[in-house]
Amino acid sequence: MLSVGRDRSGLYAPAVEEYARRISRYVRFALEEVPEARKAAGTPRARDEEAESLLDRIEDGERVVLLDERGKEPTSVELARRVAGWLEGARDVTLVIGGSDGHGEAVRARATETLSLSRLTLAHRLARVVLLEQLYRAFTILRGEPYHK
Repeated sequence: MLSVGRDRSGLYAPAVEEYARRISRYVRFALEEVPEARKAAGTPRARDEEAESLLDRIEDGERVVLLDERGKEPTSVELARRVAGWLEGARDVTLVIGGSDGHGEAVRARATETLSLSRLTLAHRLARVVLLEQLYRAFTILRGEPYHK
């Protein structure tokens, strides 16, 4: 998973670490953070700079799944089905959460699919926690484990 910025508040890091640990029981998982484009914040240039940093970390054969408010909003069961499809595809998947200025066009063009976590606007650090919890839930659904009720 790639994400722009880091949690300086410390509020979300424990949850991110916990769900990352849980997900790692099912698949190889890593969270990489790229810095926000602070000098150009609030401008299209910020999106482009962040897109460049994100694209530098994505390998050619990877499936790229963009998290964006304009994406498809799956249920937990639908996300589990998607995850199953990704696993069957036998290639690495990189989930990308952009910065507060959104995604640059270069990252959008590279994405295989675009998902939304909610029609609500979520803080980017909170979006990480929600995404990781839903990925963990997806794995438990696929394995028939009791977490998902």
